Amino acid sequence: MKKIMIAVVLLIQCGMAIEVGKVPPKVVLNGDEGAKVDGSAWHSSMLKGKVYILFYVDPDERKTNDALTQVLKKRHFDRKKFASVAVINLAATWMPNILLESLLKKKQKEFPDTVYVKDKHKVLVKQWQLADDASDVLVFDTNGKLLYKKFGKLDDVEIAKVLDTIERHL
Repeated sequence: MKKIMIAVVLLIQCGMAIEVGKVPPKVVLNGDEGAKVDGSAWHSSMLKGKVYILFYVDPDERKTNDALTQVLKKRHFDRKKFASVAVINLAATWMPNILLESLLKKKQKEFPDTVYVKDKHKVLVKQWQLADDASDVLVFDTNGKLLYKKFGKLDDVEIAKVLDTIERHL
C-alpha cells in the first residue's frame, strides 16, 4: 500500500511539473505564501499579454545569471511587448526575510519595469517543480505558454537561445 501511495504522489507531481509548450498550472502567491513587493497577490495567470522572462532565484544564487540580465538590459526590448518577473525563493537562504524584503523594495525602485515577487515557502518549487537553491530562467509567450526553461547557470549558447526565443515571439 505504501508503494502505491508513493506512486500516486509521484504521478500527481509529474502532472504539475512545468513543461515547455504548455501553460503551467495556476499558482498564486499571497499572504503567508508570499506576494509582490508591494504586498499585493501575484498570480501566474499574469504572465500573459506580453513575452515574459521569469527568474526564480535563491538569494544566494542571485549573481548566477548576471550575464543574461546584462544582455537583456542592453537590448532595451519594447516594454509594451516584453516584461520581466523576478521571484525570490526566500525559503532557500539563511538570510532573514526582513533583510531580503528591504533589499527587494530597493530593487523594485531601481528597476520599476521588473515585477519582484516573494515566494516564502517554495511554492513554485513544489507546484511547478522548479529547481530549489538555484537560479532558474523561464520564458513565456503572450498566451502564457512556456517557451524555454533552464535551471542553473546559462552559458553563451543558452543566452543566445533565450534572446532568440524572446525576439521571435515579440
